[in-house]
Amino acid sequence: MNNKKNIVYPYMPNSVESIKKEMMDELGVKSIEELYSYIPKHLRVPGRMNLPEPLLSEIELKDHVEGILSKNTACSENLNFLGAGCYRHYVPAICDEINSRSEFLTAYCGETYADHGKCQAIFEFTSLIGELVDMDVVGLATYDGGQATCTSLRMTNRITGRKELLVPKSMNPDILSQLRNFCDFMTITLVDYDPKTGQMDLNDLKNKISDNTAGVFLENPSYLGFVEEHGEEIGKIAHEHGALFVVSADPSSLGILEAPVNYGADVTCGDIQCLGMHMGYGSGQSGYIASKDEPQFIMNFPNHFYSLYENDKGEFGFSRSLNQRTSYGSREKAVEYLGTNTGLWAITAAVYLSLMGPEGMYELGKNIMYKARYATKVLSEVKGVKVVFDNSTSFKEFILNFDEANKSVEEINKELLNRGVFGGKDLSKEFKELGNSALYCVTELTKKSDIDRLAKELADILK
Repeated sequence: MNNKKNIVYPYMPNSVESIKKEMMDELGVKSIEELYSYIPKHLRVPGRMNLPEPLLSEIELKDHVEGILSKNTACSENLNFLGAGCYRHYVPAICDEINSRSEFLTAYCGETYADHGKCQAIFEFTSLIGELVDMDVVGLATYDGGQATCTSLRMTNRITGRKELLVPKSMNPDILSQLRNFCDFMTITLVDYDPKTGQMDLNDLKNKISDNTAGVFLENPSYLGFVEEHGEEIGKIAHEHGALFVVSADPSSLGILEAPVNYGADVTCGDIQCLGMHMGYGSGQSGYIASKDEPQFIMNFPNHFYSLYENDKGEFGFSRSLNQRTSYGSREKAVEYLGTNTGLWAITAAVYLSLMGPEGMYELGKNIMYKARYATKVLSEVKGVKVVFDNSTSFKEFILNFDEANKSVEEINKELLNRGVFGGKDLSKEFKELGNSALYCVTELTKKSDIDRLAKELADILK
């Protein structure tokens, strides 16, 4: 239709005038305006919104969107040293092959009781994550690693009845912001770190922990890249005061670093984007939560469990367990509201872990740690560059300080971008005590020549 009032949008269902009239007749309203009149006036926008005219042709719409996307510069076109929560790891072709199958291709978990293939696939995810983190209980994947952390820490309140959380000052600021919203009824206290090593200040922890502390939280490896060496001591301090010990662990590190449960963690959580998922802006993120096999933990998971089930005939199958705990089973009476689960990424992570195996995860972790060590060694030799926390072991990420240079991180990153390099994340606003610093990242995809080139470009920029 040519007149603007009666446009039929090919990508919007039920926009044909006759169908709209049929719907209004069923509702007993004479016009769309009458239908909208039930919305309070203060919530409505009067008049037409300032929106561009619709593109009614699929070809035009595709060209328009691709024109916007063409302004992006991808990691495949540049050297990438950005991380800070979203990482460029190698994605085996089989991960994309499996997660694009029609029976799996939805980010939502789906009705697994009716789709037994999906039920088994998610069971395999929980089993493989359980083996990786050395814990017996693993829930369905959460929306992202941030939600996994927030839910894990909220669990400590339900289990202990206490309302104080102790978290490291070096914590991921985005997840800390999410936590302040998610646990707004709790007191969140930051624990200082040693300015020379980044390690948690145990004296500050002892001074701040109390009988009201529900949980002590640790990121290991830290958001700032270093490996926390005092995990066992931190766990003991937490337990001595009746608090729970929660550790967020990067799965890509667990082939080479000890699983948190083996130095005292009650709950382990983290992001699984590193397990076979491409980098994405608002997509491809998912998280895991694992705990000890104890009722107080099991009954406080807000998401589904997948398990083997034996019926009265001795036949085995896969089932979804203890559904009544969840908001799907009990709505407002659930232990915690849980929205969309990312079942597709759980399946992808299962494919990745089954492909890698224990030896593959060990090789992955060793490869990344070696490259981080080489990068800090080479880059520390560049005039005007200083490696922060160089007395600690780095995994994947490390901090470069440019206080002795005559340029800010923002200026350095702009010049690197002009040379086809994504520099590190600027930390100067979020961690002011670190000065003019940036968080750099290497993965198994980073080549030795890439690191050498970064050193050369920085030396040229800072001369």
